[in-house]
Parts: sequence; C-alpha cells; structure tokens
Amino acid sequence: MVKTVSLPKPAPDLLLLHIELKWITPTIWRRFVVPENITLGKLHHVIQVVMGWSDSHLHEFEIAGEKYGIPDSDGWGPPVNPEARKTLVKALFGKKTFDYLYDFGDSWDHRIKVEKRLPAITAPQLPYCIEGANACPPEDVGGVPGYEGFLEAMADPKHPEHDDMVGWYGEIFEPAAFDCERVNQWFKRIKA
Repeated sequence: MVKTVSLPKPAPDLLLLHIELKWITPTIWRRFVVPENITLGKLHHVIQVVMGWSDSHLHEFEIAGEKYGIPDSDGWGPPVNPEARKTLVKALFGKKTFDYLYDFGDSWDHRIKVEKRLPAITAPQLPYCIEGANACPPEDVGGVPGYEGFLEAMADPKHPEHDDMVGWYGEIFEPAAFDCERVNQWFKRIKA
C-alpha cells in the first residue's frame, strides 16, 4: 500500500507596495510588504496602521475600475463591492496602481503602487514597513486645506490660532516625524 503524504502549501508571494497621500507637499509616503493574498478588508487595516490613521471613518478602494469597501446594509453611502473576502491579487487584474480613499469628509486620497513581487521569505514579519516619510495629518483636521492651515498655525507660536491648535491636537505636531520601527511594532499585533 502506498502512503500519500501531503506537502505543506507554499507560502504566497509578497507584494511591495508604495502608498502616497495625494495633494500634499512634502509628500507623505510609506513602502511596505504584504502577502499577495491579503484581503482588501485586512489591507485597509494595514493602511490605517502604516499611514497613522485611527480607522474612525469610511473608506473605499478603487481597483481596475471597481470600487470595494464595506457595503452599508441600509443602502447609505456609495455602492461598493464587499472587500471582506476579495484578495488584493485577484482585485488587481494585472494592474499595478490603485486608489484608496479614507474619510469621505476630509477626502484623504491615496495612490498605491505595486512596486514588485517578492519571495515569501523576504520580510522578517508580515505586514512589514520598510520606509516612509513625514507624519500623517491628524484625523478631522479638514482635509488638505485644513491641514495646510493647521501646519501654518503650529509652525508659528505667534499665529492667532496656534494655542487653539496645540490644545486641539494635544501637543506640538512634528510634520516630518515618521517612525518605521513603531509601525512594525503595531504590525506585530495584526494578522494579515
């Protein structure tokens, strides 16, 4: 009698992604690695961590002409395909770039590019942030125009709104700050 042995399934390839927040200078960006078979729902949580958002607003992906998100059971909001089980690699349909919109009020529009496919053993953990630059804007700051006003007020202690902005934010905001290691510590708590 021949005994069959089932071999372990090979680990999925990884995708090196570059995300950039549109319409802001200097550019706020991150480079990070995720498994190619990550669901869009889990990718949303990864983006929240890597960018520094707090996941307190609606979001949607636009990939290859299709919109994905969390459909509203009451029919409110824009119609979207469910993101929970759709994997990134299947949603891409061979495309290399896609969009992610966070907070429909502030309209934080992100451009994501698949830079390359990597072997599964490349990253020390998954997800994994490789590098990035500049701090994410605070939640509810008012989109790009509100953020520009916030930065102006924060940078000038004599600005009439400086004290109010420091009080609202809770401390002095450092727009150039980004800590990749801190992001990876947060990622250790996420299962992609």
